[in-house]
Amino acid sequence: MTFFKTSAFILASAAVLTACGGGGGDTPAPTENTVENPTSSENSATETPATPAAVDNSEAFAALPEPYKSADFNRGKRTFKLCQSCHTLNEGGQNLVGPNLYGIFGREIGTVEGFTYSKAVDESDIVWSPEILADWLESPRNFLPGNKMSFAGVRKPEDRTAVIAYIMAETGYSGE
Repeated sequence: MTFFKTSAFILASAAVLTACGGGGGDTPAPTENTVENPTSSENSATETPATPAAVDNSEAFAALPEPYKSADFNRGKRTFKLCQSCHTLNEGGQNLVGPNLYGIFGREIGTVEGFTYSKAVDESDIVWSPEILADWLESPRNFLPGNKMSFAGVRKPEDRTAVIAYIMAETGYSGE
């Protein structure tokens, strides 16, 4: 009786493996792209969209001081997605859960009109700079205990640098 159970198990296993492509059959797996593009113009057409973005990325940070000038634009934009549910960057943009960040650099903390700040922020005399923002973004709660920002922080230094460069580029940073 055990022979039949074992045989049935082996047959069932083989059927499952074959159905999932793991049966080791003679049919080769299809390749991703077996047809070559006949002309070089088609190849260049598929590569063109990436080129302008790369140019725009380097131009966006070109006027920034180091280390922000060398930061990765796409990393900064991607990291800012963590911020955009609470903050806007455009000039005259609305306050959300957090204040609009346009013109943040060189501005005293807690001075955006129409936004209600915590007592800790109101009593602070911080002036925003890229370096201060880097310290803040590492851990807002530890940087200024008692502030209302519930965000845990941006842990990776390269993400902080990139997001600060992105904010600088998007908010009219002029070098103070």
